Amino acid sequence: MTIRRCRPIVVLTGAGISAESGIPTFRGADGLWEGHRIEDVASPEGFRRNPALVHRFYSERRQKLDDPRIEPNAAHRALVDLARRWPAPVRVITQNVDDLHERAGLGVAGAGELLHMHGELRRVRSLRTGRVHPWSGACDETSIDPETGECGTLRPHIVWFGEAILGTETIDEWLADCGLFLSIGTQGAVWPAAGFVREARERCAAACIEFNLRATEISAWFDDCVEGPAGRTLPAFVAALAEGGSPEDFRAACDIARRAAAVGG
Repeated sequence: MTIRRCRPIVVLTGAGISAESGIPTFRGADGLWEGHRIEDVASPEGFRRNPALVHRFYSERRQKLDDPRIEPNAAHRALVDLARRWPAPVRVITQNVDDLHERAGLGVAGAGELLHMHGELRRVRSLRTGRVHPWSGACDETSIDPETGECGTLRPHIVWFGEAILGTETIDEWLADCGLFLSIGTQGAVWPAAGFVREARERCAAACIEFNLRATEISAWFDDCVEGPAGRTLPAFVAALAEGGSPEDFRAACDIARRAAAVGG
């Protein structure tokens, strides 16, 4: 299978790409989200029971983004490079709620398109109007809605369990029109994102490539899987794909990426 250069690329990114920048994944091996039960900090019911706890949880996560040690890594920058060099649109769907893609330059000055399907830490949403507002620092029940002046009507702009993802129509359009689908740093355990690879394959015969530290629950759906840190494998893959120094068969670029992982390891 080869990639037709005129077709868009769709990329799905997950917690693994941000973990390489020092952002821990929310969910641990014990099923807890940084010491909290998921239903307590990531559900509408949990917010109704204890809004103070939920606000504090996300305010702490938001504060961590200001740590000068947290910055975009080589994988984030490689996607920006790909978006600038590929002649068709490069569209990134991220499950991450941090702002590392933006800080790397994705979605800025024509460098690709970016959609946060699970929301963003640096935004809050009005419970009454549904309006979304940029936000820095802590947010709690005493915070004032910048538009209405109301107190106690803001919630984190995060998709919680039981809620619909954001941008469903846009995602549907993107998955119906791509020649290459990349999955980077996601375990394939959360739906509907885990099913995106099947949609890309079945709807537009896209070539599908997985980048992860190890095989995942959905690896069998991909045409090729590249194991290793995305900060090493993805820049090598992008360089090979965009520069045209090898045949357009995507497997050649995957082989180059695997060699980069081996050298780095």
